[in-house]
Amino acid sequence: MSDISDRQQLYEGKAKIVYTTDDPEVLLAYYKDDATAFNAQKRGTIKGKGEINNTMSGHLFKLLEAAGVPTHYIDTPSPNEMRIKRVKIVPVEVIVRNIAAGSLCKQTGIPLGTVLQPPLVEFCYKNDQLGDPLLTRDRLLVMNLATPEQLKSMEDLSRQIDQILSDFFSECGITLVDFKLEFGITSDGQLILADEISPDTCRLWDQAETDPNLRVMDKDRFRNDLGNVESAYQQVLARILSRLG
Repeated sequence: MSDISDRQQLYEGKAKIVYTTDDPEVLLAYYKDDATAFNAQKRGTIKGKGEINNTMSGHLFKLLEAAGVPTHYIDTPSPNEMRIKRVKIVPVEVIVRNIAAGSLCKQTGIPLGTVLQPPLVEFCYKNDQLGDPLLTRDRLLVMNLATPEQLKSMEDLSRQIDQILSDFFSECGITLVDFKLEFGITSDGQLILADEISPDTCRLWDQAETDPNLRVMDKDRFRNDLGNVESAYQQVLARILSRLG
C-alpha cells in the first residue's frame, strides 16, 4: 500500500475509501476487506477481498477499455489501490440480469435459473436509506436523477458490457448471472463506467457445478452463509488471470 497519510479522505463507502491526489482530476480508491449484505444489515470481513477485487476490477476495466467502453480506470499502483478518474456519480444503479436469481425471483415468482432473453436491464435509485429501490424510467426522470440521454447511454453501455463480460466469463468456465453497474460524469461531461466489477457486484456461477450452493462464486456465499467465501473469490481471480495470461 502506498503512503496515504498525507491524502485527504474524500469518501468512505461499504467496500472502498476514496482519497484525493495531487491531481484534482485523479482520485485514489483503496479497496477494503469489509463485507456487507442486505443494505449493510449484515457485516463482516472477507480476508483478502480488497486485493482480489482491486486486481480483478483493474483487469476487467482494461478488458472493457480495449473493447471501446470508457471507464474511470487509470492504473493499480498497489495491490489494494486503484487510481481513477474523478467523476460525479450518477445516483442510478444499473442491474443487468441474464438469468433469474435473487430479488427478481422473490419479487416476481420467476423460477431461479430461468434464462432471460433478451437480458433484463433495470434501474435502481442509489440510496441506502431507501434500500436502493427499483424505479421506472419515468420516476427516475421525475426525480431528476438522470437525463433521458444519460439513461439511454447507460442502458446501451450496460448491454455492451454484458456481452463482453458474459463471453469472457464463459471462457473462464463461469456464468455471469447478473451484475450491478455504476456510471459517472467526468469534468468534461463524458459518461463513463465507474465503481468496480467483482464478486461483490456480480452473481457468478461455476459452470462445472450443478449443485445450487456449490456453484456460487460470489458474495452470495457471504450473504447466505454458504462458507468458503475467500476461496470462491480467489478462484474467480485465478481463472481470470489464467485466461488473460
